[in-house]
Amino acid sequence: MSAFSTFLAPIIQFLIAAILSSTPILYGTLGEILNEKSGHLNLGVPGMMAMGGTMGFLVGYYSNNLILALLGACVGGMLGALIYAVLTVTFMANQNVTGLTLSIFGIGLSNFAGKFALSQSGIGTLKLPDEINSQLLNIPIPLLCWIPEVGQYFAVNIFVYLAVILAAALSFYLHHTKVGHNLRAIGENPAAADAAGIRVVPAKYLNLLIGGGICGLGGAYAAMIISGGVWGSNFVGELGWIAVALVIFAAWKPGRAVFGAFLFGALRVLRYHLTNLILAPAALVPAWDEGLSSASRWASNSIPVAIYDMLPFLMTALVLVITSMRKAKEGLQPASCGTNYFREER
Repeated sequence: MSAFSTFLAPIIQFLIAAILSSTPILYGTLGEILNEKSGHLNLGVPGMMAMGGTMGFLVGYYSNNLILALLGACVGGMLGALIYAVLTVTFMANQNVTGLTLSIFGIGLSNFAGKFALSQSGIGTLKLPDEINSQLLNIPIPLLCWIPEVGQYFAVNIFVYLAVILAAALSFYLHHTKVGHNLRAIGENPAAADAAGIRVVPAKYLNLLIGGGICGLGGAYAAMIISGGVWGSNFVGELGWIAVALVIFAAWKPGRAVFGAFLFGALRVLRYHLTNLILAPAALVPAWDEGLSSASRWASNSIPVAIYDMLPFLMTALVLVITSMRKAKEGLQPASCGTNYFREER
């Protein structure tokens, strides 16, 4: 391998790791964007991800079929979204309280279902069948995988390809279709949309359910990929809350969500790649090797692990603070977000 390839290898490995780490966050963000575009601040993203991840994992475990597992994940997320939709759209419950309750309920139900299945297995562990695990292996990225010497690093799993397709489809849906324009009108002013003949309640239900299904796929990634195909409780962790904050960073635009998710994903895996990234220039300029090795040892030994763990949350806080100070009208939260629509008050 040439010096230039040796220089590129750790950089490419870091970028691919960041993409893989960002994927579940992107799913949660896309689902929440669709929810908020319909006028609903749904803080139940962690709960929907947990329900979707659990159902997807268990369907995959019992059916030995990846397609059914993905469909199960969507259905699990949709069930959580349906609970939220019934309470906030039909019964007009407080959106913030309902969302938080859904997160607690979804995570609790997920852990209960997983532990119950674990107790019934009789083997002390739940592991996805080898056939599904083989289908979740990284797939080479077309064209990039043909680059000499470093092409083998350009490979990602099926969830990544699906997330990119969903981001592009959602962007097209919101900005280039009549139904998407109607949804954005509902998010800004449901009364005016209703007066214009748009069916507000069915549109809210449909998009809340679709958003929940997308969140469920993010949960499936956490349950099936991050956990290594072995069941574990609380697999969603902080991913759902980061996704909620990332919606603001992305200015409610799916295209920006891809970049934002990648940034947060990079921060989550930085500690595993920082040493190699510092040493990479030594491949081009060997004379730097001694100084770079010292810097690498300092990065490995002097920076507490807690600092790396804190970085995504620090970025989340900065995003919220900076966004709250932004005065530009473009990219603001949908005007009716968080407010229930009562048709008789129109």
